Amino acid sequence: MTLENMMLTDSESKTYDFIRHYIDRHGYAPKLPEIAEGIGIQSTGVVHRYLQSLIHEGLIEVTPYRHRGIRLVAPNERDYGDLRIPLIGQIAAGQPIEAIEQEEVLDLANLVSRKKTYALRVKGDSMIDEGILDGDIVICEKAITAPEGAIVVALVDNSEATLKRIKYHNKNMVTLLPANPKYSPQIYKAEQVRIQGIFLGLIRL
Repeated sequence: MTLENMMLTDSESKTYDFIRHYIDRHGYAPKLPEIAEGIGIQSTGVVHRYLQSLIHEGLIEVTPYRHRGIRLVAPNERDYGDLRIPLIGQIAAGQPIEAIEQEEVLDLANLVSRKKTYALRVKGDSMIDEGILDGDIVICEKAITAPEGAIVVALVDNSEATLKRIKYHNKNMVTLLPANPKYSPQIYKAEQVRIQGIFLGLIRL
């Protein structure tokens, strides 16, 4: 199965992200009611349908008749064929900039083995203390949620994209933290910021 064949809805992606983060935190998989609560729905039947889609995409396996029988399928267990990642635009590492789509493709079969990955070229120097420099190409995994302290692709006010480390104050406020003392933290209302990806690594050409 190739990256181009990945067909997940936002709800299915949210379910996968919740499962992955739950396992990272607890060391075991969540039950269906816990997934339902975590993604903000009531129906475990709907959760089951989402899990079937994740199984179909090769992202998880489920052992029948076990309460915590969900297992994430490791990248090296999946068959991707040739992996080509779209270079979809630029990402600010200074002040946010208008997102501009491009039509370029990076062939990273030997570097990246995850699904749901994409690349962005960094503009700016606000993340230099994380080793992310102007002109670097960052590899990110599509996500709509992220754990505290992750470096994320954040869309601000549905128009400006930036790469920053995220900090949650409460349900109403978030801070996007630069990694350069020349820049100040950016504080926003939670509804102003949409997570669009989590930083995985970078390429320096």
